[in-house]
Amino acid sequence: MRKSYDETIPKVFSLIKLGEELKKHKNIVLKVHLIPGQPENSTKIEFLEPIIQFCVTNKNPGSDIIIAEGVNGAETRDLFDEFGFTKLAEKYSLGLIDLNESSSVEVQNPEFLRFQSIHYPELLLNSFVITATPVRANEELGMSASLDTMIGAFPGYKYRGFFSRTKNKLKEHPLKYQIHDILKCKMPDLAVIDAGDKGYIITGKPLDMDKQASKVLGLDWNNVPHIRLVDESFSQVKKEEGIDNLIGKMPENTNK
Repeated sequence: MRKSYDETIPKVFSLIKLGEELKKHKNIVLKVHLIPGQPENSTKIEFLEPIIQFCVTNKNPGSDIIIAEGVNGAETRDLFDEFGFTKLAEKYSLGLIDLNESSSVEVQNPEFLRFQSIHYPELLLNSFVITATPVRANEELGMSASLDTMIGAFPGYKYRGFFSRTKNKLKEHPLKYQIHDILKCKMPDLAVIDAGDKGYIITGKPLDMDKQASKVLGLDWNNVPHIRLVDESFSQVKKEEGIDNLIGKMPENTNK
């Protein structure tokens, strides 16, 4: 599988001209998805490393690349260590940011459906944000891919309960509204979805790519509540010019 990632990811990025886009930005954030006790359902090192290599090669010399996550229910730094991201960041001299403790600003948006305001990491507002996530079935959501990973952007120091590692205050609102409203603070700039076990890397605008990723699981995105809600809301926004969408087929003859 590692060979497949190494071959497919740079090809897909070159086809969508990601290198040209990266040169426009001072900060590039790779938002990973880490679940305590579930490395198999978290972003894989072998998937993220080719993304890092492409960014390092194509960014401006003065630009920074940062791996970021805000784990719910555990210490983010512990998972960075446990899952190998601390060593990976050291290997490429990258930043490693716990969004639970990152400086935030209070965002108000009349398009929020449940929150009056949201504390949102300044880092993400001022960066080119790439989500790097697996696609998987999820009992609560139906499926998990790029959109729902942004729940990790809610900073823990604002949303945890007393003496808790869990962002209990978010439970006031159903998950689909948590996802919708955090995306109204900022939609990530690019989604890179790992469907490697099905032979695909799915890359492009997050909403469109989650729709495509649903097909990998045999689902209709219209039946996935958070995707349907985000689509209904964001479809009213005029589409901006940007990165094209692409589904990369991984080589069939691979060394797993």
